[in-house]
Amino acid sequence: MHEISLCQAILQIIEEQSVLQNFVKVNRVNLEFGALAVVDEQALRFAFDVVKRDSIAEAADLHIIHLAAQAKCLLCMKMVNIKQRFDACPDCGSYELQVHTGDELRVKALEVE
Repeated sequence: MHEISLCQAILQIIEEQSVLQNFVKVNRVNLEFGALAVVDEQALRFAFDVVKRDSIAEAADLHIIHLAAQAKCLLCMKMVNIKQRFDACPDCGSYELQVHTGDELRVKALEVE
């Protein structure tokens, strides 16, 4: 379950920022989550609840911001929304798509005290 290691990395980011920005408590973590991110959201939430124990993020809520996946079709040259990798272009049917967004998983913002 790599969600544990992802949450450990998130907690490390929080702890580094607490030193840099001088805060002692995190109330909310806003996490951007792309449609193509290979992460189970329920497992990520569970892992975050486990990892945050006894830390400055112990009381933090995890707010996930879902991001659509977009790819550029190399045949018709349009930017299109996709639901998963290897989707066909909804405009021309080509499978020659270059993914531009959708695999993100990043801490977007922290609400702190």
